[in-house]
Amino acid sequence: MYIDTIPSPCYVLYEDRLRRNLEFIKSVKDRAGVEIILAFKAFALWKVFPIIKEYIKYSTASSLNEALLAVEEMGTKAHTFAPVYDDREFEYIAACSSHITFNSIAQYEKFRSRTAGISCGLRVNPEFSVVETDLYNPCVAGSRLGIKSSALGSVLPDGIEGLHVHCLCESSASDTAALLKAVEDKFGKFLPQLKWLNLGGGHLMTRQGYDIDLLVDSLQAFKERYPNLTIILEPGSAFAWQTGDLVATVQDIVENDGISTAMLNVSFACHMPDCLEMPYKPSIVGATDPVEGKPTYRMGGNSCLSGDYVGSWSFDKPLQVGDRVILEDMIHYTTVKTTMFNGVTHPSIGIVRPDGRFDLIKTFNYQDYKKRMS
Repeated sequence: MYIDTIPSPCYVLYEDRLRRNLEFIKSVKDRAGVEIILAFKAFALWKVFPIIKEYIKYSTASSLNEALLAVEEMGTKAHTFAPVYDDREFEYIAACSSHITFNSIAQYEKFRSRTAGISCGLRVNPEFSVVETDLYNPCVAGSRLGIKSSALGSVLPDGIEGLHVHCLCESSASDTAALLKAVEDKFGKFLPQLKWLNLGGGHLMTRQGYDIDLLVDSLQAFKERYPNLTIILEPGSAFAWQTGDLVATVQDIVENDGISTAMLNVSFACHMPDCLEMPYKPSIVGATDPVEGKPTYRMGGNSCLSGDYVGSWSFDKPLQVGDRVILEDMIHYTTVKTTMFNGVTHPSIGIVRPDGRFDLIKTFNYQDYKKRMS
């Protein structure tokens, strides 16, 4: 399979890499005796849900649309959490959900009469986080997410069967162990009376060097203390971690103030927003961090946002207009976060099958933009 045969721009998912992650996640699930479910907020490419369902059955939703996707394409009801629920949507969300978590007691009291047959929980804030970027830190001071122990009181509302925490972001097994301790310290008095504990996402167990044994041991030890609990993890990035790339093309080289910018036919703002929000610099095939004496470039996006660039990388030879640039690990938190800003053309989406065959599964055109704006 030659990269030049793939259209540009294009998100390219490799099925064999996805299956490798899924096999690994299922092995962790089985070893630890927990439930691991797919978080759509990081990866919702439903064309590959038939593959995911071979390994993992359930998913987590944060909106009506995601809950509908769970039922229609995963074939199972969602574990749903939204920061706030809308009266007009709640009936449909409930119909698509096996579990619903509420962000406040007021929200639970408002909707509890409409949750017959659904396992209800509360999102709590254990006042613990290792996340350094405030934008991604649910436990930042003044957070709107989750109930603190001081506000919960000594008795849970009638009908609450679970607690939900989400405090991690691409975090380690030791962070999960520390989270479990924080939950136990803050909410331990409630745990014996509950049916489930959802530890949210951010468990990047498919990253190289992740201490799986520590994760499994921590979860098993916690379950031994609270055998009544089903423990749920809902990672998103771990499913799609290093499963594919974004193929782009150099369309111009801009020189200003001693800086060379390779202008691409993709946008960091529109297609890779986490690069600007986190921020982080992705790996590029055939490129390295800056090396003195080597051709070095920023990568510039094709939107008119002044800050739509990331850099810098060095290459063995100067880039030319028409060269392909392959940005690695661009499947999680990309297709789910793309925007129509500037009306820039969205990358296509394709899958490389284990035999090397490339399947183009989605292209975008003017009608997609026009419908979005109508």
